[in-house]
Amino acid sequence: MPGTSSCLGTIRQSGKHNMLDFRIVTFLEVCRDMNFTRASQVLNITQPTVSQHIRWLEEAYQTKLFVYQGKKLKLTPAGELLKNSAATMSHDISCLKEKMQETTRRSRKLKMGLTLTIAEFEASKSIASWLKIDAERSMLLSVNNTRELLKELEEGMIDFALVEGNFPRHIYQHRLYATEPYIAVCASNDTFSRGDYTIEQLLSKRLIVREAGSGTRNILERYLEMKSLEVTDFSALVEAGSVDLIKQLVEHGCGITFLYETAVKQELKEGRLCKIQVRDMNITHDFSFIWRKDSIFHEDYLEIFQMMQKAKK
Repeated sequence: MPGTSSCLGTIRQSGKHNMLDFRIVTFLEVCRDMNFTRASQVLNITQPTVSQHIRWLEEAYQTKLFVYQGKKLKLTPAGELLKNSAATMSHDISCLKEKMQETTRRSRKLKMGLTLTIAEFEASKSIASWLKIDAERSMLLSVNNTRELLKELEEGMIDFALVEGNFPRHIYQHRLYATEPYIAVCASNDTFSRGDYTIEQLLSKRLIVREAGSGTRNILERYLEMKSLEVTDFSALVEAGSVDLIKQLVEHGCGITFLYETAVKQELKEGRLCKIQVRDMNITHDFSFIWRKDSIFHEDYLEIFQMMQKAKK
C-alpha cells in the first residue's frame, strides 16, 4: 500500500524531481491560484516563460486551457480535464516513489483525511483495527471539513478521505462506508423534546451548528433550501467548529442543533439530549470513502476500504 508526498511540494521544487513534463508542472501551478505572475514567482521562472509553457500545451492539445472572464482567469472545460488528470498523475508519481522505497524497508506513511464527525464518532475503531494489522504502518490523519479535505486531495496532501459532504463524482472514485440518520436534537427538558413539529415551528429557537463548509451543515442547508428557508431564519445563530461544544451548549439549553445520530448516540441513551420529532424530515446521509479517479493505486485504496469496512462490523 502506498505512501504519498505533497503534490504541490514537489511542483514547487521547479519540477526537479517530478517526472511530469515541466510544462505540466507550470500548468498545475497556474491552476493553484489562477494567476500567471504568482506561478512564475513560485517556480522561479519569468512570467513570459509561464505563458510560453501554457501556449505550448494549448498547441500540443489543440485547445484553449484558460480564458479570461473580465479580469478573472478561468479554466476551460478542456483545461479542467487536464488539471484533474495531471493532479492525479502527479500524486501517483509521488506515491510510486515511496512505494518503491518500501522495497528497501524505508519509512512509509499513508495520509488519510476525515471529516470531524467521522473522526470523532465513526472511524476510530476501523483505523485502530487496521493499524494493529501492520505494526510498521505510519499514518497522517488530517481532520477537516469536507471542502478543505477535497482541496487537500486535489493538492496531493492526502491519499484518500472519508467524507460526509458532497463531492464531484466525476473526479473521485468512491465507495459507501456507512449511511447515517440525520436528526434534530434539543436538551432533555426542552419543550420540543415532546410531540412533533414542523421545521417552521423550530425557527423560534436558537440554532447551534458547525461552520460553513462542513458536511453536517451542508445537509441542513439543503433541507432548509427545499423549504425556502435559511439558517439565518432561526431566532439566532451560533457557529462552532467542535461537535462536542455544540452538544454541550444544546444540553445546557442554549438552543437546538442538527447532527448525525451516531454523534449523539451516547447522550440520547443517557437522556441528556432528546431527538426532536420533525414532520417531513426523514434524512439519511452517506459517509463516503473517496480517492482520485484513474489513480494507479486504485486497488490499494480498495483494499484499505475493505479492511476498514470489515473492522467496523
